[in-house]
Amino acid sequence: MRTPAGKECPYYYANYHRGRETEECRLVADNPDSAPWQPRDCARCPVPDILLANASPNLRLKLTIRPKLMGFKRQLDVKAWCEKHDIPIEDPYTGCPLCAEENPGLKLFKDALG
Repeated sequence: MRTPAGKECPYYYANYHRGRETEECRLVADNPDSAPWQPRDCARCPVPDILLANASPNLRLKLTIRPKLMGFKRQLDVKAWCEKHDIPIEDPYTGCPLCAEENPGLKLFKDALG
């Protein structure tokens, strides 16, 4: 679904059917440690870009919103881990290094590059 910032995100949900005005980020709703989501958070959220760069079915994300500067600014922290290998992922844009080693297509691509 398209976010208020104009990006596609599977975690964003909106329902305007028959007078309803429901908007939520389900990634934040699943995280009790996060501050409540606001539509303006979508403009700075890295999750749609991460999912565009990494389509691994084993990638799991956790988004935490923390207020900063007496509540005037908000910090969005994304943590990623591989569900298959149960390890944290340093760079969610590139994904799990163990999954990459197991992928024969990536090995052929690396060999072709040199």
